[in-house]
Amino acid sequence: MSWLEKPVKALLLDISGVLRDGDQAIVGSLEAFQRLQEIGIPFRLVTNETQVTVQKTVEKLSKLGFTSISPSLIFAPAPAVATFLKETLSRAFLLVHPNVLPEFDGIETSDPNCVVVGDAAEHFNYSRLNEAFRVLLRLREENKEMQLYSLGKGKYYKEEDGLCLDLGPFTAALEYATGADARIFGKPNPVFFHAAVQDMKMSPDEVVMIGDDILGDVGGAQRAGLRGVLVRTGKFRISDENHATVKPDGIVDNLLQAVNLIMSHYN
Repeated sequence: MSWLEKPVKALLLDISGVLRDGDQAIVGSLEAFQRLQEIGIPFRLVTNETQVTVQKTVEKLSKLGFTSISPSLIFAPAPAVATFLKETLSRAFLLVHPNVLPEFDGIETSDPNCVVVGDAAEHFNYSRLNEAFRVLLRLREENKEMQLYSLGKGKYYKEEDGLCLDLGPFTAALEYATGADARIFGKPNPVFFHAAVQDMKMSPDEVVMIGDDILGDVGGAQRAGLRGVLVRTGKFRISDENHATVKPDGIVDNLLQAVNLIMSHYN
């Protein structure tokens, strides 16, 4: 197991597909999480969840039994892009889920000079997408940069009733229609991983990312200099084990197996 040859000093964990599926904790994830807390391995939760605020994510995890999680342990793209918008004095057209709008409090939305795309779910409709399209076209016609910011670019994710389209296809539609190049604020952007790693005062080669997304989690982490371990939970598919471009450093059945391997290898 190549990912265990060098000490694992810290972990990055995805939430959906690793800790939970929808409103259910994944088998073994609660036990694994408790063991991590007991042995004191530093970790951060890195997620492309953009349908709810970070605080709501904490509350949801707590109800499932994942206790002692503070918002500071969760790295999500909405707060990151909101900070960026404030720093750059940007005015945004927000194509996001209403539940995540509190993360954008204080952001000016009149006469937008950029478009922010999050996982709007059922709020991805023709009218809203067309509004975003028109904002970008107007910027181009005014010889201004078409600033399109996406809170991730995943293809799909898993809920209790099956796989669901993620925001990647909608971001790609806007790119195709306007010629804009989206700036990604979540996974797989290396900057996103590095922010969580630096928060733990670690270097990338000391940290392992555990996720169910072969491209966003594993491939993204590897490009950022981390080790990427794939779990056979969440949206995992058998074909991911022999992916054409991404070769995981390790593959485990679930988070519990990964934690047990780490503990047995270094005890």
